[in-house]
Amino acid sequence: MATTTKQARIEMRATHDERDLIARAVESQGTDFTSFVLGYALEAARRVLADRDAFVLNETAQVEWERINSEPSQPVEGLRELLMRPSPFTA
Repeated sequence: MATTTKQARIEMRATHDERDLIARAVESQGTDFTSFVLGYALEAARRVLADRDAFVLNETAQVEWERINSEPSQPVEGLRELLMRPSPFTA
């Protein structure tokens, strides 16, 4: 497996209590501080970005988006039947 050289540095400030709490969690996971903090920061970043409801496109992407959306819709096999079924989330 290829390794990736880390090139960017991330620094942050914390209270002693915050640092100690994170250090205890790191120890309980049997990992290193950087992997622990970076792993959870990346997970949070992915969650935040997955919930975005507004996206900004550059001009090329905007043209492609408009091209795709101007094409006639295509039927999705089985979708009508699926939507006619009772919801499993209603009582």
